[in-house]
Amino acid sequence: MNLLIKKLVKKKLKISFAESCTGGMLSSAITSISGASKVFNIGLITYSNQAKIKFLKVNKNIIKKYGAVNNECCKSMVKNLSKISKSKINISITGIAGPKGGTKQKPVGLVFIGIKKGNKIVIKKNLFKSKNRNAIQKATVKKALQLVNSII
Repeated sequence: MNLLIKKLVKKKLKISFAESCTGGMLSSAITSISGASKVFNIGLITYSNQAKIKFLKVNKNIIKKYGAVNNECCKSMVKNLSKISKSKINISITGIAGPKGGTKQKPVGLVFIGIKKGNKIVIKKNLFKSKNRNAIQKATVKKALQLVNSII
């Protein structure tokens, strides 16, 4: 994490997050490091569908048609976060941390991570095998940070 912050500082990049199933864990991970204020801009926890619609301007028809845990919602979250934050790097997370709430189509551990750097958007679909809520959240944060590291 220290290295990531140093890299972001060196490249003069600001970073922002829109989190759902991680509930602020990603924001907490970065702000626990000294120097984060130089690179960290915004951390939004848009846990409910209403928050995704109201604050991140996710089209309610996307959520109505596909639910909040899918490629389209994640993409909309990260695109609209970038408009709000004006950061060069934006990350969105939406998923099912469990232990309840999963279905056959969307099992516990299904998490989408969206990254937008400049005009490039990448959405990664992940299926974390653990059925433990905290383990899924931690694995999601770790994966999100790896993805950021790989694009800067």
